[in-house]
Amino acid sequence: MNKQIFGTYIAENRKQLGMTQAQLADRLHVTDKAVSKWERGLSYPDVTLLEPLAAALDLTVEELME
Repeated sequence: MNKQIFGTYIAENRKQLGMTQAQLADRLHVTDKAVSKWERGLSYPDVTLLEPLAAALDLTVEELME
């Protein structure tokens, strides 16, 4: 999976929900800087965050990983 594409997908879904990076970070108990890195394609979220991230974005894990 391409980091840039994955990050853009996270950002698009977050914005559709009207959520800021800080709000998403709070829901996942991570920093807003971590969310920023994911969205800019600099890193991936930890595997333990995939289910909570998908839930926060109103997605299934499968949709998140596509």
